[in-house]
Amino acid sequence: MLDYRFPTALQMVLSVAMAEQLGKRSTSAILAYGLEANPSFIRKLMVPLTRDGIIVSTLGRTGSIHLGRPAEQITLRDIYVSVIEDKKLWASRPDVPARCVVSANACWYFKSIADEAEQASLDVLARHTVASALEEVKKGDISGCVSVPDIDALCSKGR
Repeated sequence: MLDYRFPTALQMVLSVAMAEQLGKRSTSAILAYGLEANPSFIRKLMVPLTRDGIIVSTLGRTGSIHLGRPAEQITLRDIYVSVIEDKKLWASRPDVPARCVVSANACWYFKSIADEAEQASLDVLARHTVASALEEVKKGDISGCVSVPDIDALCSKGR
């Protein structure tokens, strides 16, 4: 089963950073609408992101979501570790009885390779910040984007 927590959390944080740059308001409803995601999934992802100081949320009618620290100080690794927590990239098979050289050694070998791949992935994510990612995203093609003149008004109507 595919795990969409990290890519969705990354899009959430980038959306919040973009809104801050534009002087716009971010809410879970706005994020859910903009990302075409279930609002409860967005709120669920907000819990670890808030816990880890990546975002800050204020409640109430005029509440909003902001970055918890400057975009230059939040790495993509921070976001990944926050929402994935201790779930490994790949899980090894449980130990199986040692019936041959493969079954006796494949588990520890796979675990060492998976740990190396996980560390390499974390190292790549650590080299990128929300600020640098947002700059790259802003360079992209927007020809397929839907124009939403007032997303706040749309979201307040229950969309």
